Amino acid sequence: MLYSTIPAADKRAGFRQLLDSGTLLRFPGAFNPLSANLIQQKGFEGVYISGAVIAADLGLPDIGLTTLTEVANRGGQISRMTDLPTLIDADTGFGEPMNVARTVQTLEDAGVAGLHIEDQVNPKRCGHLDGKAVVDSDVAIRRIRAAADARRDPNLLIMARTDIREIDGLSCAIDRAKALVDAGADAIFPEAMRDLSEFEAMRSAIDVPILANMTEFGKSELLTTEQLANVGVNIVIYPVSLLRLAMAAAERGLDTLAAEGSLNSEVASMQTRARLYELNDYAAYNAFDDSVFTFSL
Repeated sequence: MLYSTIPAADKRAGFRQLLDSGTLLRFPGAFNPLSANLIQQKGFEGVYISGAVIAADLGLPDIGLTTLTEVANRGGQISRMTDLPTLIDADTGFGEPMNVARTVQTLEDAGVAGLHIEDQVNPKRCGHLDGKAVVDSDVAIRRIRAAADARRDPNLLIMARTDIREIDGLSCAIDRAKALVDAGADAIFPEAMRDLSEFEAMRSAIDVPILANMTEFGKSELLTTEQLANVGVNIVIYPVSLLRLAMAAAERGLDTLAAEGSLNSEVASMQTRARLYELNDYAAYNAFDDSVFTFSL
């Protein structure tokens, strides 16, 4: 009921242990706290909080228009509601190295278990669109160094994302990843890898956990969890998948309502009232309320 009873520090320590286990961790993207509950109930290992989803939820494109306050607010809302570790997209850190330091501490206060900082220039673009540009190695390194130095909980995972593969090729992405690890990154997010062989090459080149982004309609081949596990990938995210599924269903329902004048034909495909109440633990709230109102000395 209400919020998770597991402290954020314990979630971070647990996340580190899971990463050390060598198993592939699956982090579907939650578009709100309720969907985070669903991810937990379905047995996944963690929850991803996508910057693209936060932007879309605000009706904005994913071009760096969201603020640290908006991202931290949503990160806190989701992290408080789930027992699972949360990994959040911190874009480019929302400014220069000092801003990156503040970003890390703000998101740490929000209760996330980890965050990633990328090496794109501001304003950034979605990692699977053309026309991206990245900062030079010196700026990218200073961002990660600032992030690593700013955290207060040593178990907060600082992940470095690099988008350089799409611009300068795989070998440059590997070189950039190595430099970011040397700067203090605990893990690497190589964005827009083309196929399994590229993940395998990245895995062979660095000795920290790596993340695979299996976003639909992007530049990466959609690989199975078995394929990713077999080449040593540690985390896989599905950042926008649940939002896409939900919005497609919502659009279908609105089209039906406009065409038929009611939603009778869609009721069978809806989540039932009983299932919604189960998901948000309505019975526990009701029991708590009853215990208060029936209390007597």
